[in-house]
Amino acid sequence: MVLPAWFARLACSTALLCLAGGISLPAYAQTGDALVGNVQTNPNAQLLLESDELVYDINAKTISAVGGVQIDYDGNRLVARKVTYDENTGRLKAEGKVEIVEKDGNRIYAENLDVTDDFKEGFVNALRVEAADNTRFAAESAERIGGELTTFNNGIYTACEPCRAQPDRAPLWQVRAQKIIWNGKRKTIRFERGRFEMFGMPLAFLPAFEIADPTVKRKSGFLIPSYSHETELGSGITVPYFWALAPNYDLTLQGTYYTQQGFLGEAEWRHRLANGQYTIKLAGIDQRDPEAFGDADGDAVDRNSTTRGMIGTTGAFNINPRWTYGWSVLAQSDKAFAYRYGIENYDNYNITDQVYLRGLHDRNYFDLSLYRFHVQEGWEDSNANASEPKQPWVLPSLDYAYTPTQSVAGGELNFDLNLQALTRDRADCFRPDGSDSECGDGYISGIDGNDGRITGEAEWKRTFISSSGLVLTPLLALRGDGLYVDSDTAGVTRSEAFRVMATAGLEARWPILFSTTSATHVLEPTAQLFVRNNEPYAGEMPNEDAQSFVFDASNLFERDKFSGYDRVEGGTRANLGIRYSGTLNSGWGLNAIAGQSFQLGGLNSFASPDFVNAGAESGLETSRSDYVAMIGVNRGGFNLTTGGRFDKDDFEVERAEVATTTAGKYGSLYVKYAFIAEQETYGFPDDRHEVTVGGSLKLTPNWRVLGSGTYDIVSDTLVKQTAGLAYDDECFTYSMYYTQEQPVTANNVEGDKTTKFGFNISFRTLWGTGKPVDIGGI
Repeated sequence: MVLPAWFARLACSTALLCLAGGISLPAYAQTGDALVGNVQTNPNAQLLLESDELVYDINAKTISAVGGVQIDYDGNRLVARKVTYDENTGRLKAEGKVEIVEKDGNRIYAENLDVTDDFKEGFVNALRVEAADNTRFAAESAERIGGELTTFNNGIYTACEPCRAQPDRAPLWQVRAQKIIWNGKRKTIRFERGRFEMFGMPLAFLPAFEIADPTVKRKSGFLIPSYSHETELGSGITVPYFWALAPNYDLTLQGTYYTQQGFLGEAEWRHRLANGQYTIKLAGIDQRDPEAFGDADGDAVDRNSTTRGMIGTTGAFNINPRWTYGWSVLAQSDKAFAYRYGIENYDNYNITDQVYLRGLHDRNYFDLSLYRFHVQEGWEDSNANASEPKQPWVLPSLDYAYTPTQSVAGGELNFDLNLQALTRDRADCFRPDGSDSECGDGYISGIDGNDGRITGEAEWKRTFISSSGLVLTPLLALRGDGLYVDSDTAGVTRSEAFRVMATAGLEARWPILFSTTSATHVLEPTAQLFVRNNEPYAGEMPNEDAQSFVFDASNLFERDKFSGYDRVEGGTRANLGIRYSGTLNSGWGLNAIAGQSFQLGGLNSFASPDFVNAGAESGLETSRSDYVAMIGVNRGGFNLTTGGRFDKDDFEVERAEVATTTAGKYGSLYVKYAFIAEQETYGFPDDRHEVTVGGSLKLTPNWRVLGSGTYDIVSDTLVKQTAGLAYDDECFTYSMYYTQEQPVTANNVEGDKTTKFGFNISFRTLWGTGKPVDIGGI
């Protein structure tokens, strides 16, 4: 039948849906515009009305859909026993088990509703809302007045699902209030004469409190206070205030009062622009009792400072889709302030200041950085144990990689450029036995003064595949380095150098496939030959970026096995090995690699000591290397990996590691064992054994216990132990943890023991406090 024009117009304006949005606000529904009566729908969408009968009373000027009423419009649906529109009063009434399902998933239930056609006034009985984000709201009745205020009488709000077995049982938590007032103009939700309940038991009476409605992402106001305690600082209460000055910038002010040290003030400015954002953070305190930090040398900075403060700033901006620049800089009155007082984002023991410019496009990369390192330690700079003065300024560091899109002589050509310039106030020297060292008789991991290097390299390689499946990859590379040193460090004798490295290489691989009805296996014998000139000035120039070196199966087939640019592998070397991968129909996956490396001619760079003896006891310092191998097995959530390095003469284990992880229905478990044979060159006269065990166990669907521990077998020390208890469900999270660390030095001397406690509690959509639990990545 043809509906009257006013009825069609009413439906097309989604009047019913506007009401639904108007009453859904405390449920944190995802219909943001609906809260202000501004639901966006398609004006060209078709209206579908179904009912047992349609009654049009000409005298009373009402139209009613009666019996099994269902109205569908633009993905939204209303169901009721009866829907009536009164043209005289301009009111719309829906009666009898009213249900509204919005297209974003929100569901609104009511016994009846009565609203004006402009939806500025209205009344709803027996209201219940289930939002798409799994939050729920219920009220005995709701009234809308003046198009701005919606009042919910005897309302309940929660983000918890009802118990399926006992739907009438109270949720884990809920907020119950006599009145909940939504102000559409101010965009606030106010709870009056309310209480917070858990398991149906009232825990806190809340005379009145106010929060922003879901359409507001940021609103000025006090944030949740927090509590902390540390022996030297005392107990601390922190009260933050968030000031939303504009949609794209804000200010957070925070004050903490410590019973031992007094008032700590903090302020953070955040500003978001069209192409990026930046932050500025300030903090300061006038310490009331510096002597509380004790008389240990490691506490000297804290003890000798009274007025302390910092300023830090970060930024990240896009120049265009390919180029970005940014910074992270910290300046403070002393080197330990931010760490000691736990200033957020600046409280790591090691901090890096950095200014950078980066570009990325296809396979091409550019990175120009200037940076320096902070060690937030308590030692005075004049103390020999202080690390901060030994940290370099890097001014600058440049990495550039370019790969032409077109092939060259049928192969791939790559260009790489690296530039590094450093300056350091104090030389960083050490003896393997841990005693005080003069740079003339110890290792030099960093010189004082200035040093730098510029490296340019071009590499070409091409792959040929024969009819029998043999894969041949010839390679040509040319590299040049310019190095300079300006230092008074004892033992540094050369001031500048230029080295050129030319490489001709060939790799041969022959993948062999074996297939059965239950498995597939691939064996790939691999051989490499690299012919190079000797490394010029081997060990005569400072080594800043190639100090950490471990020879294992992962770098067996690397052309240059050093970890950085300051050292480069020279001479003629062959790498021989075999790779294997297998897949079983039962779901098991296998992989392995094993091999050995040979110095066939020229100077062995790993046998040429430098300022830190980087290649010593690596397994590559002889003409025939140690054997390296790795085997991995996996299936589903289970993974086992083992690998090691074995002596070339008697196959004695020099280095080994076994690690396994498994995850299943009832939790997860990981076990790791590491062994390193004695390395007297580096100050380890005994073998090192370490075991790490950790995991989590589900006690119930919601409760978990977590734990991990690292045990040093040689020193008979539990280096680190962590335990935790956690609960989580759809609306509530709680966790607590305990961690104790006992570091062990190179000479098996135990360091200072540290103990930490932490907790986290969160009521979803309402509030939370504490820090999330982190137990070794579990």
